[in-house]
Amino acid sequence: MMEIAYVCEWEKRPKSNHCPSIPLVCAWSCRNLIAFTTDLKNEEDDKDLSHMIHVIDTDHPWDVNSINSGHTEVISCLEWDQSGSRLLSADGDGQIKCWGMTEHLVNSWECTQSSSVDGDPIVALSWLHNGVKLALHVEKSGSTNFGEKFSRVKFSPSLTLFGGKPMEGWLAVTVSGLVTVSLLKPNGTLLTASESLCRLRGRVALADIAFTGGGNIVVAATDGSSSSPVQFYKVCVSVVNEKCRIDTELLPSLFMRCTTDPVRRDKYPAVTHLKFLTRENSEQVLLCASSQMGSIVECWSLRKEGLPVNNIFQHRSPVVGEKQPMILKWRILSATNDLDRVSAVALPKLPISISNTDLKVASDTKFFPGLGLALAFHDGSIQILHRLSLHTMGVFYGSSGSSQRVGEEPAIKRQRAGGPTLHFKALQFSWTSLALVGVDNHGKLHMIRVSPSMGQLLDMNTLLRHLLFLLEYCMVTGYDWWDVLLHAQPSMVHNLLEKLHEEYMRQNQALQQVLSTRIVAVKASLCKLSSATAARACDFHAKLLLIAISSTLKSLLRPHVLNTPDKSPGDRLSEICAKNTDTDIDKVMINLKTEEFVLDGPPLQSLQQLIQWVGDFVLYLLANLPNQGSIVRPGFGFLRDGASLGMLREMLVMIRIWGLLKPGCLPIYTATSDNQDSMFLLFRLLTKLWLCSRDESHPQDPDETLIDECCLLPSQLLVPSMDWLPINDGVITKVQSKHPLRLQFGKPYTLPGVNPNTQVEVFRSPASQRMDHLRCLHLGISPTEDSKACTRCGCVTMLRSPNKTNAMRQWEQRWIKNCLCGDCLHPKRISIKLSKNHREVLNLTNTASLYIHHSYSLTNQHIVLHQKIQKMPS
Repeated sequence: MMEIAYVCEWEKRPKSNHCPSIPLVCAWSCRNLIAFTTDLKNEEDDKDLSHMIHVIDTDHPWDVNSINSGHTEVISCLEWDQSGSRLLSADGDGQIKCWGMTEHLVNSWECTQSSSVDGDPIVALSWLHNGVKLALHVEKSGSTNFGEKFSRVKFSPSLTLFGGKPMEGWLAVTVSGLVTVSLLKPNGTLLTASESLCRLRGRVALADIAFTGGGNIVVAATDGSSSSPVQFYKVCVSVVNEKCRIDTELLPSLFMRCTTDPVRRDKYPAVTHLKFLTRENSEQVLLCASSQMGSIVECWSLRKEGLPVNNIFQHRSPVVGEKQPMILKWRILSATNDLDRVSAVALPKLPISISNTDLKVASDTKFFPGLGLALAFHDGSIQILHRLSLHTMGVFYGSSGSSQRVGEEPAIKRQRAGGPTLHFKALQFSWTSLALVGVDNHGKLHMIRVSPSMGQLLDMNTLLRHLLFLLEYCMVTGYDWWDVLLHAQPSMVHNLLEKLHEEYMRQNQALQQVLSTRIVAVKASLCKLSSATAARACDFHAKLLLIAISSTLKSLLRPHVLNTPDKSPGDRLSEICAKNTDTDIDKVMINLKTEEFVLDGPPLQSLQQLIQWVGDFVLYLLANLPNQGSIVRPGFGFLRDGASLGMLREMLVMIRIWGLLKPGCLPIYTATSDNQDSMFLLFRLLTKLWLCSRDESHPQDPDETLIDECCLLPSQLLVPSMDWLPINDGVITKVQSKHPLRLQFGKPYTLPGVNPNTQVEVFRSPASQRMDHLRCLHLGISPTEDSKACTRCGCVTMLRSPNKTNAMRQWEQRWIKNCLCGDCLHPKRISIKLSKNHREVLNLTNTASLYIHHSYSLTNQHIVLHQKIQKMPS
């Protein structure tokens, strides 16, 4: 049910400087970035501590980015924003800092904003709600429509700007009962205000924050004593005359059940955990009261009840339309028996509705993610309880690394150690609830798989349906799906790919267009899990680049006159190329309005590297057509993909026209004959291949003539060796076995028996040139430029742009925040330091490039078109 995937620890030294902070906090973002805290001791003075924030990517946990936070006191809160790219930290001195990525690099952070309530420790912290809420319907997981599985819920932002745009900011609660709000104005300045929660301010030991659908904020607070009431306050934030205003209102309070029970009245004196079950539901709250020996957990719900009427008014005839007065009252839903002492609590983030029907849905579908909350205990174990009934769903024993279902007897009884036991001080669920991260009292980070069936035996189809459901959820929300891949075994990859494609094709055309690149990225990440499908991962990576280049080149086209029809020049190009099945590129070109393709010379020349990639890609595909029986070769997936082949046809036509204006932008081929028109030849063969596969429902095999002509291609043109797959050294491909990995912060993991200085590369020789995968440039064998690499797909690109033209800068702007592998970018900086002599040698070898003259012949139609374009006004 629960298994350790990997454990990452600090380097072992005679005197370790890293020590867990008290309290230790941890946060998990929707991008699968994890932030946690430690204290760093000064080697000379143990009392001098630096309060550190560490940010890791779950796929590269050893690449830890440690931030010296500058907080003067221990950090008490960490909170990611809804996009998973900014982080809030707060400390025991009332300081709040907002951290953002520098140049969108996951291993480079800076403090962008800060606010403070001097000397008043922060006990609760949250970003304001942006009004986006999605509901996940497990009972409709078998539906073919994504709109029925995942629906948008009407939810108001905490504060809106003009036009209904949500205003960004954060809210915090201090130990003295003060609520403070900081609003980020559009000009980048902060607007702050503070207000007391109630007239009589008192000590607040624990607090939590939730949001209502009407845009209000609810704060729960307690002074830490289980005999004191848990107070609830409604907080309304507004901006009046450029000033922030906070209004508070007292809501019904509650007393914990254990304080009214004569048996437990004095058994659990302190409230140690106070949490709303979800940030978007202020009507259900979880409380944990503890002593030195144990804990008890209670779940409460806010309900409307009829106000009892005095007997004097019972027999009064009611007025027509009068309703019984209603009041809000807290009622206990469930409580646990006596437990071991709780050290940490983790609540699920999956937006599943909490109701009594959940129990039936879970038992029918065997889908449990989002229904369980996790409790970590001081003996090192973890229990997952149903968040409604608090029934135990599973137990995990951290010391032995094993787990068991409820009711099963452990095979070997555990012997309690005499020394201090290892236990988790911070615990967090992933955004699909399929993984838990725990930071223990030694500062080690544990990544734990959580089964979607909670340990119940499932047939393969049911398990595939659960994983598919969560992959679809990540596609719709834009969240990272790394935690879903933790449960995908290599034997499942083929079935998951087929089922995912089937579900995608059932959606309407508009939704397919929105998710078109995201589904390709999901497929690529799935294919990397199995060696049998590694070549398909190459194809999906190439398809992402192909889609991006196609949309960029088409966006350069402009209508010749303003009063044009609804279709853009790019749409008309696609329509004409789809209807015209001629294998002569010049006959297809003459049917187009060539005035829409007239561009200035500099943009075309600057895009030559992208155009060259398209030309090389077409040549590679056609040259490998005779090897189509070998599925393991990259490019096989394109030979039956009519849409991608049609896209390549369109780009060849577009490039042919641009070649009339600027011959230097044409792709360069190494031909054996000086009078051979290479593009004419490739277009003719590509069209024949496209005609075989354009009807996806009835694809045809290429005829013998086409295969024979493709066999001759390597003797006519030099076939390039495509740099197919970026190197991905992430941990996801290494955790498929049941044995947990032992990792160390700062040291990349290598497989046993493999030299750490060598990298295993797929479909590439070890001494091959390094590529800038986004600019399609060769960087040399040992590049000297600073680069950044995506931690998901391994895509590498230079950190600084070498281009000065607007067209290429427009292409590069696409990848400032995003990567080819999807909407979430996790770049890390790669710095290479070389000696002066080494750099001089590399400069000599990298500049020794071979340039080959490109020769081609012009037909009469070609010359007519060229003359026509030259006469047009620029």
